[in-house]
Amino acid sequence: MAGTDKRNLTAAGGAAPAIVLVQPQLGQNIGTAARAMLNCGLEEMRLVAPRDGWPSEYAVAAASGADRVLDAAKLYGDTAQAIADLQVVYATTARERYMVKPILTAREAAADMRAKAAQGLKVGVLFGPERM
Repeated sequence: MAGTDKRNLTAAGGAAPAIVLVQPQLGQNIGTAARAMLNCGLEEMRLVAPRDGWPSEYAVAAASGADRVLDAAKLYGDTAQAIADLQVVYATTARERYMVKPILTAREAAADMRAKAAQGLKVGVLFGPERM
């Protein structure tokens, strides 16, 4: 399919994952994340302690029409609160952490998320904090 798929992913079997941004540094980063989310049919954004505060006029400008994602975004004081209702959380990293953990490609994680959501589990994807 060419172009943007504006369907909400709940129609695909199970709820779409929540996107959790931990300590995002700039409003523009939040706005571009919202735009990417909406392009992919994701609408549940959770913000943990944004550095420059919330709401952000810079986020709105960078969102380029993804206002409904920003308008519905929820603010949390810490990561534990932001993920408390999720049964499965996928954390992202570009660094070796020398931990025993399963590592999935993006494609594998997407398939796993879809399967978990179809089982009725609430899933999320955690990004950040940016500086780490």
